[in-house]
Amino acid sequence: MDNVLAIIGEYNPFHNGHLYHLQETKTYTNANYSIAIISGNFVQRGDVSIIDKWTKAKMAILSGVDLVLELPCIYSISSAENFALGAIKILNSLKVVDTLSFGCELNDLSVLKEFAHILTEEPEEFKSLLAHELSKGISFPKARENALLMYLNDLRKYANVLSSPNNILAIEYLKALDITKSTIEPLAIKRIGPSYNSKMIVDNFASATSIRELIKQKNYYELDKVMPKSSYDLLTQAIKMGHYISSIEVFEKEIMFCLRNMTVAQIANLPDVSEGLENLIKNAANSCNTLSEFMSLVKSKRYTQTRIYRVLLYALLGFTKEDMENSKKIDPYVRVLGFNLRGQKLLSEICRINKKLPVVTSIKDFTSTCRNRKQLMMLEKDIQATNIYTLGYEYGSESNLDYTTKLVTY
Repeated sequence: MDNVLAIIGEYNPFHNGHLYHLQETKTYTNANYSIAIISGNFVQRGDVSIIDKWTKAKMAILSGVDLVLELPCIYSISSAENFALGAIKILNSLKVVDTLSFGCELNDLSVLKEFAHILTEEPEEFKSLLAHELSKGISFPKARENALLMYLNDLRKYANVLSSPNNILAIEYLKALDITKSTIEPLAIKRIGPSYNSKMIVDNFASATSIRELIKQKNYYELDKVMPKSSYDLLTQAIKMGHYISSIEVFEKEIMFCLRNMTVAQIANLPDVSEGLENLIKNAANSCNTLSEFMSLVKSKRYTQTRIYRVLLYALLGFTKEDMENSKKIDPYVRVLGFNLRGQKLLSEICRINKKLPVVTSIKDFTSTCRNRKQLMMLEKDIQATNIYTLGYEYGSESNLDYTTKLVTY
């Protein structure tokens, strides 16, 4: 098989930074084919995708990705650990991927691998330090960061590694590769332009956070500077059609209804809910009209904003702790969103060498032939997520798009 590279991303939306990463990776690896696994309509930091998954697939393909796959929703809105594990399991199952490329602020793989090794092996000293930090009542991510820095005992070298979401995801990818004994080689590409959460535009680069903020404010005039033309055209078309969702706040009434309609025990059965958080959530939902009010009551040094937003998505989409545990144990299906001619050839080769691989190109065909109950339940959640997502459109909302939308082809 020819050289195949893979990228895991959200492309929310696809911008010049993503294009730079893709082109740099192709140059470095001299790859013949490229695969992107992308989040669907809901994303990892507990938010909605600003545009739907098929539009994101179009953006990626028109910018040079050959084959675009969807990361099932249960993984795409999980913690960084399960997000990475789900994507790596899919890439491993293809049996053709040579390189996984990821963007991060630190392109020193040896340092990232050192963090990943500690988190995978969990030495007793590290576990003791982590337990001590958690006893202070701080959030798990902060406690883990503190414990790692104390364990490594070299602030000058390691102090800023865990301050970047991209570095954290990179470490989780390395962990997942190690845990699954993957033969895929990791490649770190150093990000350029503004940082992950920056609202600045530097030259022709802006973070996805900044772009989403511009869209939320209906400030579209600078978008063409920071996105490939094809992506910009697709984004503005979606905006004109009313087929975009600026933030999770669009669903705040639906979320509040779900939480008010759930018992405390049902809330306790949502992933990431523990230590009495269910009572805080229930009390806040019973007294708030908006998500901003709700967050002001629930968020604390122990419960981060991202964690709470993920819990809200779990409630909206109907995910339980059992669903989350199943996602960690099963091998997910391979959901195809689109491809170009090269990607079509690659997909044919993947299917040829993996005749039993659960590839989804038609929801109707897959659901009528699949006998794996847990995969079918996971796919049903993806379908439900799309049906909920389109309710947030300004106009032109339709249901069952997973059945009626054709594969993106170019």
